[in-house]
Amino acid sequence: MDIATFKNDVWGREVLLGVSWDLLWVILIVSFLFIAVHAVYKAARKKPRKPSSDGPRLKRHDGIDRLFHWVMAASIFVLLITGILPIIGIEFSWLTIHWVAGIVLTVVVVFHIVRSLFWQDLKSMWISPRDLKEPFDDTVKPGKYSLAQKCMHLGVTVLTLAVIATGIGLFAMIDTPWWNRTNSLSEATLGWLFFIHGLSTLLLVATISLHVYFGVRPEKLFYLRSMLKGWVSRDELDANHDASRWSPDESA
Repeated sequence: MDIATFKNDVWGREVLLGVSWDLLWVILIVSFLFIAVHAVYKAARKKPRKPSSDGPRLKRHDGIDRLFHWVMAASIFVLLITGILPIIGIEFSWLTIHWVAGIVLTVVVVFHIVRSLFWQDLKSMWISPRDLKEPFDDTVKPGKYSLAQKCMHLGVTVLTLAVIATGIGLFAMIDTPWWNRTNSLSEATLGWLFFIHGLSTLLLVATISLHVYFGVRPEKLFYLRSMLKGWVSRDELDANHDASRWSPDESA
């Protein structure tokens, strides 16, 4: 199966047209199979004791960070829906919704980068050699974020920045309330923008599918609650984290 499509430009030369959207079905099938196998594997294993949500509440996410997460999630879902449905044959007026959602995503990501650099602990998201021991040693517990959460964050970061960077280039090629479309880019350059934008989108489909699956797994629901309400309990902290690496304050 091809990963890219090509066309002939006005000079008869073969140039890149974009990603092959046949890959979408491969991405969906592989993601579904991974989720199904993992769900069966987890169901067959002995379930550990479920930590209690009672007792002292410890702050995991500030309100501003929870708001960022959900605005970013909503904008990504809108972008995926408006970007993919027309390609698979579901026609509607998608372009304006798509670039407006792209602007929202760009603004919140820039906000998050600035906040991360000056007001948050960047080290809490770095992958250290000690983190790599987590999958093989049950006695090694993470700090604020597990190895899986750090890998998910890294993947979403790289793919989102690729989508935004190429999306800005494509945005300049359409009519907007602020400018008229131009043809300043060569067909070859435009093809590369479409290819990277499309490939990043496909990989985001897989990444977001896994993120949603792990977010709603029973043993991970307290993380979803913390992204909604901001807190974890003392028992949840002790069962899943190393208190010497992450010591959150009690929330109000």
